[in-house]
Amino acid sequence: MGFPRRLNLINCIASRRNSTVITYITGDRENVSTRIAPDALPVIYRHLRQRSFYERIDLFLYTRGGDVLTPWRLVHLIREFTNHFSVLIPYRAYSAGTLVCLGADEVVMGKMGELGPIDPSVVNAFNPQDPSNPGARIPVNVEDVYSYLNLVRDEAGLRSEPELARAFTLLATKIHPLALGNVHRNHLLVRSLARRLLQTHKSPFPSEKIQGIVDSLTEKLYAHNHMISRKEAAQEIGLPIVFADEQLEEDLWALFENYDQNLQLGIPFNPDEVVTQLCPTFEVPGGYIESVHGQHVFVFQGEVERNELGDKGQYNVNILNQGWRSQTVKGCTK
Repeated sequence: MGFPRRLNLINCIASRRNSTVITYITGDRENVSTRIAPDALPVIYRHLRQRSFYERIDLFLYTRGGDVLTPWRLVHLIREFTNHFSVLIPYRAYSAGTLVCLGADEVVMGKMGELGPIDPSVVNAFNPQDPSNPGARIPVNVEDVYSYLNLVRDEAGLRSEPELARAFTLLATKIHPLALGNVHRNHLLVRSLARRLLQTHKSPFPSEKIQGIVDSLTEKLYAHNHMISRKEAAQEIGLPIVFADEQLEEDLWALFENYDQNLQLGIPFNPDEVVTQLCPTFEVPGGYIESVHGQHVFVFQGEVERNELGDKGQYNVNILNQGWRSQTVKGCTK
């Protein structure tokens, strides 16, 4: 059920699509999750640079999101090697994953395929403290801030400058003004990135269509936890969606299930499984980047310490090292 089986599926999909397939999986297993991040870019580059040019590149993607700047660089990196870029979505491609899709000439979705809104949740030093964890900050969702301001105007009917000023002052007493400024900056950033990604297509959309897509994926239609099916993405938003045929659907889902089993996505990482061993250390996979050129695995290395407090046991999980490991990619250092 490991890499040889996945490689066979990758080759089947590539043959069916007449393309080169690279997979990028960020695991969402509780306690050892990964996200779209810049550290994946050199890894994907190592896979791409095995050839100077590809007729078609398909990125098989599963992610719940991550850094919103990485999709811009990732799309441009892939387009350095091909004139036709597609994304294959068997299941989830949320937030930053949806941004990657905006830069693709086509997005091939299975029946379980889901995209998501692209409005980010932002955290900085000025965000409110988490009452349950004083060392942490509560993320502020861009959509929530703008929804509050829309509520004040459209539902409460506050229109005059003094009324709006009081409403904003109330908000600023709960959320630091610099945190609100950061929210606004990220709101403008993600809209700009979405527009520019849509303009990377071989045949760019008209400006009015781009504006409609960006509005739909930010504040116009969706709550942040709304998942967008392939029919919605194609018919209501207007993205270049391709419905996978039955055989491609089977192959995409089989490949996803293999990653799911290897990453144990639905099973939280449990310290109990480690401390029962003589040596309470662990190595857990958290993501994959794979192609016919080989395999990279994102690995968490750590140790678990048991603290006895009365008759209850508590565990400290210490991550000692984490990062991408090369397995069999030619020209890469293992």
